[in-house]
Order: sequence, then C-alpha cells, then structure tokens
Amino acid sequence: MNRKERAAYLLDRLEQLYPETPIPLDHQDAYTLLVAVLLSAQCTDARVNLVTPALFRLADTPRAMMNVPVESVKEIIRPCGLSPRKSVAIVELSRILVEQHGGEVPQDFAALEALPGVGHKTASVVMAQAFGVPAFPVDTHIHRLAHRWKLSSGKSVEQTEADLKKLFPRDKWNKLHLQIIFAGRQHCTARGCQDGSCLLCRELFS
Repeated sequence: MNRKERAAYLLDRLEQLYPETPIPLDHQDAYTLLVAVLLSAQCTDARVNLVTPALFRLADTPRAMMNVPVESVKEIIRPCGLSPRKSVAIVELSRILVEQHGGEVPQDFAALEALPGVGHKTASVVMAQAFGVPAFPVDTHIHRLAHRWKLSSGKSVEQTEADLKKLFPRDKWNKLHLQIIFAGRQHCTARGCQDGSCLLCRELFS
C-alpha cells in the first residue's frame, strides 16, 4: 500500500474498531475541558481525571478560579507534574477569560493560543472537542503512530499535523484523532509494537 491507500484503510479500520469516541478527559464545559487539557501536558489522562474533581470543587468557572491563590491550585494539581507553571497558567488564563472574553472560552484558535499555558495542540483539542470545529490535534503519541504507519515523515508535530490534514477528509479529523489515540493505547503501543507486530501494523504491512 502507498501512503494514500494506508490512510484510506486506516480510516475504515479505525471506524470498525472504535465507532464510539468518548472524550478521555472528564469535563463539564469548554472551560473545564481547557483546564483539563492544560493539565494533561506530560501527564496521563487517567491521572488528570483523578485530580480535576478536587480542583473543580474549588473553582469550576474562570471568575471563581481567578480568585484562588496560585499555591492552592498548585497543591491540588501537584500529581500532574509541572505544577508551579501549570498553576500560574490556570489562574492567569482564568483572569484573562474574565477580563477579555466575558468569562467565556473563545471559539478562536488565535485567542486560545494567546492564553498562558495554551499551545496549538491544546487549542486544537478545545476547538475540536468543545466546539466541534475541525482540527487535528497531534501530540507525541499521534506523531509516533503517523511515523510508524508511514503516514508522515515530518520531524515535528506541526509537519505531521499538516501531512495528516492532507491525507484525511476534514470532516473526519475530530473523530479520527481520538481513534488514533485509542489505537495507540490498545494495539500499537510505544513499547509493545516496536517490531511492527500489532494488529494494525500486521494488516498495513503484511
């Protein structure tokens, strides 16, 4: 199979394997999703889901969070790692949302990426999962799988994102990015498929 054929095959196969794509991070709205995605940097979704209930009991709106001492946030989110930086970002972005966006999470890539602690990947997740805007968030896991499945040879996640967007229909991006994540966790794991022996790799390259 060439690259386009592999992409078409994966689109169909992943739909068979994962017809439902629940969002891995627990949240109630766009704001709590934004905070959860920020916390997930260099941390597992499962750990974030253990931490956020206590954080959101403390404050689950920008207006409430902007008034919480950074130290209180830092103590709660410590298990997620990078807590000094993440706690400052959460409190500060909450203040900016109140002062510049009426307390609402903006449905705009540039405005999201201007917030403290929010990069392109985080903005893409929020746009896709909170607002349904087509995006293709590429983290290190999707970057790895895109290389393993020979869908991209990009040296950066930015190039990999561009390659994947060209290969797959725009209306499939939001669901597909979750399907790839699920496949990477269940089948094509970082350590478990180093020899290309997982279900999907066997089907793609046999």
